[in-house]
Amino acid sequence: MRQRGWQPVYVASARARIAVIGQAPGRKAQTSGVPWDDASGKNLIDWLGVTEEQFRNPDLFAVLPMDFYYPGTGTSGDLPPRKGFADRWHPRLLALMPDIRLTLLIGRYAQIHYLPSARHDTLTATVRNHRRFVPEQFPLVHPSPLNFRWHAQNPWFIADVLPELRTHVHAALDGGTADRPVPGAG
Repeated sequence: MRQRGWQPVYVASARARIAVIGQAPGRKAQTSGVPWDDASGKNLIDWLGVTEEQFRNPDLFAVLPMDFYYPGTGTSGDLPPRKGFADRWHPRLLALMPDIRLTLLIGRYAQIHYLPSARHDTLTATVRNHRRFVPEQFPLVHPSPLNFRWHAQNPWFIADVLPELRTHVHAALDGGTADRPVPGAG
């Protein structure tokens, strides 16, 4: 990817509190160098119940895609992240971020990697059963506007999952978890 002149697209700070793990940067994010710099990012920020300023603050949110480079386009959308990339880089980076309180696992590739035996057979079932993984991890569907059919078929996501997601996000940012808040925080 460096041969194309691309820079890796990720955000990491030793003080980050939430890790956002998705598939790989999209074409627009690769061009701008800013993770989630598209309509999916706007949706994600809304889902989290934070401001764009908060989301772009590396001391609050680390962004570690399963691959730090845009993988290119295949016959049915973007290609998958390269195999072994997250295995090589995520442990090194996460070891430098001791304050991570919540890890958001966005999409199938992140869930397969981080929930290998605990996830359900489908992404929908894993997301529906997100309570099994909190407060440390929170599985999500991808916030792409192209997932409108999934959202139409799964109205429980907006009604039930997003309020819980926001509770866990705000607790992690305030210094605790939704299950174990820090006294006096918030």
